[in-house]
Amino acid sequence: ECFALVREAARRTLGQRHYDVQLIASMVLHEGNIAEMKTGEGKTLAATAAVYLNALTGHGVHLITVNDYLARRDAVWMGQIYDYLGMTVGCLNHESAFLYNSTAKNFQFPTLNQVQDKFSNFQTNSKSQILNSKQNNQIESGELDNKRDAVGMYKVVEDYLLPVPRKLAYEADITYGTNNEYGFDYLRDNMVQSLEDKVQRELHFAIVDEVDSILIDEARTPLIISAPDAEPTEKYHQFAELVSRLKENEDYNIDEKMKAAILTEEGIAKMEKFLGVENIYTERGVREVHHIEQALRARVLFKKDRDYVIQNGEIIIVDEFTGRLMFGRRYSEGLHQAIEAKEGVQVKQESITMATITFQNYFRLYKKLSGMTGTAATEGEEFSKIYDLDVVIIPTNKLMIRIDKPDAIFKNTAGKYQTLVKEIKRRHELGQPILVGTISIENNEYLAELLQREAVPHQILNAKNHEREAEIIAQAGRIGAVTIATNMAGRGVDIILGGNPATPEEQEKVKELGGLCVLGTERHESRRIDNQLRGRAGRQGDPGESQFLVSMEDDLMRIFGGERMKSLMQTLGLPDETAIENKMISNSIEKAQMKVEGHNFDIRKHLVEYDDVINKHREVIYRKRNEILGFTGNTENTESTKTQKALKEIILSNIKEEIERVIDFHIVNENGDWNYQEILEVLKTIFVLTPEEENNIKNIKDVSELKEYVFSLVEQKYAELENKINADENLKKQVGEKAEPMCLVEKAVLLRSIDMLWVEHIDAMDHMRTGIGLVGYGQKDPLVEYKNQARRMFQELLDNIRKQVVYTIFKVSLAPAQPQRQVFSENVTPTFRSDKNNKKVGRNDPCPCGSGKKYKKCHGA
Repeated sequence: ECFALVREAARRTLGQRHYDVQLIASMVLHEGNIAEMKTGEGKTLAATAAVYLNALTGHGVHLITVNDYLARRDAVWMGQIYDYLGMTVGCLNHESAFLYNSTAKNFQFPTLNQVQDKFSNFQTNSKSQILNSKQNNQIESGELDNKRDAVGMYKVVEDYLLPVPRKLAYEADITYGTNNEYGFDYLRDNMVQSLEDKVQRELHFAIVDEVDSILIDEARTPLIISAPDAEPTEKYHQFAELVSRLKENEDYNIDEKMKAAILTEEGIAKMEKFLGVENIYTERGVREVHHIEQALRARVLFKKDRDYVIQNGEIIIVDEFTGRLMFGRRYSEGLHQAIEAKEGVQVKQESITMATITFQNYFRLYKKLSGMTGTAATEGEEFSKIYDLDVVIIPTNKLMIRIDKPDAIFKNTAGKYQTLVKEIKRRHELGQPILVGTISIENNEYLAELLQREAVPHQILNAKNHEREAEIIAQAGRIGAVTIATNMAGRGVDIILGGNPATPEEQEKVKELGGLCVLGTERHESRRIDNQLRGRAGRQGDPGESQFLVSMEDDLMRIFGGERMKSLMQTLGLPDETAIENKMISNSIEKAQMKVEGHNFDIRKHLVEYDDVINKHREVIYRKRNEILGFTGNTENTESTKTQKALKEIILSNIKEEIERVIDFHIVNENGDWNYQEILEVLKTIFVLTPEEENNIKNIKDVSELKEYVFSLVEQKYAELENKINADENLKKQVGEKAEPMCLVEKAVLLRSIDMLWVEHIDAMDHMRTGIGLVGYGQKDPLVEYKNQARRMFQELLDNIRKQVVYTIFKVSLAPAQPQRQVFSENVTPTFRSDKNNKKVGRNDPCPCGSGKKYKKCHGA
């Protein structure tokens, strides 16, 4: 019934009626699987039925796209259907958020405060009535609607998007956004100091568009929220200059299959000579050697306009699978700084990881997950093993009649490009539209230069002009059009024969010429990327053809092709411009691709096995944070009062547990000598003791009595602290009459302890993981050893959090509230300072760090 309702709503609003195969795809999505639909079969429309059905639960549906443009386009384009059915639609972009607004023309956008007021009853009122509906306010412009119908599939009609706070976009029934935005919002939500600052709802159901790109290609790239480190940046320039003096195969070796550059003994000796040291490992340390190796990798493995571009003095990473720029992303472990030094741009400081998660683990948080793409079958095993998703191949609406020609194989790159330019020129003169796919910006611009020499008009599409991506691709089917594109051309907008919009006459003429011709300049490491490029031609039963032109000098052939293929080409002795179509070589190319795919799958599987360990730690820490955030301190709410008492009990329990541990440790035996001095020193690092209380402790000879007396002191001093904080007038004004100030203090101490030590734990786990492979030399399984060490480290983390709270809570005092810029909210929280004066610490005094040890045995060692 829901699917029939959506199909009819689409017909009335978009003038498009779901094909039967689109409804089958939507059923697959609803069941939590992956629908493989060929290019041009209408994935965007197909998803609407499953989205609407699952949105009826009221828990929200997230539709994940590969870029901001597609999120906005689909929210506006498909938003008509959902709005017609009474659903609200949100949209997430980088640093902005929107709600779909059907009453676009002449609509006066309110301020964000007005929007928040208007949506104050968002969850209780009927969501379909939140924006001015068509029934209440007939101000939608027919002219604007017609414009959207004409260009909606490749251009965003921004008039229909209402800027709103991010939380409201998540509160909508259906939310469109990119994988990065959802992932980073999840991490930021687990760094907030108040529940009100969270933006995401529960992770209920997600449909991932271009699921192979997001869950396979980007799986190895973790999302990281970081803060600048204090380490100086001069060393990067020094190492960049030094490695430029090294020679390949003498001072270092390159393994292109593993994408590694390794210093030889001669190379290490040279670096020691350059730096004026005898042994670089002992005198400079492993960390310094690591930076030298990163400088070498930056110089010999990472190429400008292939792996990154320079824009406005910044290094911007290029996604090797999609060809798009990855703004805001940086290589980790000093590699990005090494590239900046190599290119002579400003070197930014290294960063400290505050929070991190991989897409593999983020998307597995959803209760139900599904996806759609044109190419998933080749990665079916990975989807099944890692995500528990089955791939279902959906039949095409019309018979596929595209002609896929065998690969044309050339001896070298020069001959390949000469033949390619001649073929493009010949087809262009006939009027046939041509789409040429390249794997890098460098090759993209080189081919454009060759065509310019031959006076062939063309359009270039790469990461440098990605803003015009949709417009360029939408018109790639026009008569005589020549479009040179990187991997960006493989996804997103359909290429309609004759252009978009096109006249029937233009469409017919292009069909007579053979439809769109797709030419690939070389094979990609993944067969999926090649299949995506092929799939641009032959949509909805249209004619078309595709062919790849491959040279023995291409990276794939050179690195993975094997000597047998190279010797065969040399034996044949063909001219450079002559291509051969040999089944054995074509099979070898496919085997090489399968070998690379298998290698990459092993890497991703290896990654998820290790990341699953830190993921369990993350789940526990985030759950603890959420429990603490849930303590509101509202005195009028019975449940809240209970939770406030629970929070107090947790802290008191931790304090008593620590004191009991200290007393037991310093008592040799019940009848022997007790080390009262050490016990008192530790107690004084927790709270202040009066001379009378110290004497009372020294005079107690029974262990149980001693513990009982100290515990009573803890409760007494905690009550004094509680009364003092709750009586503070300034703090009471800040938190309001209904809240207990002490609850906020307790929350702040707990959260601060967790956050500070969690950051240190992430860093320690990362360092441990970097070197864990060495245990393999001792005939141990690195993964098993990693898990064992991680378990011990996590237990230490929990113990350290408990200790940090114990040694901090009594040192809290109130300072005058200072105006400060809040990162996540405008809520005011208590300002803390330690009750430590500036006098010099004696060797036998308690260490100021709060560890409970003497200064001489801790930071004074």
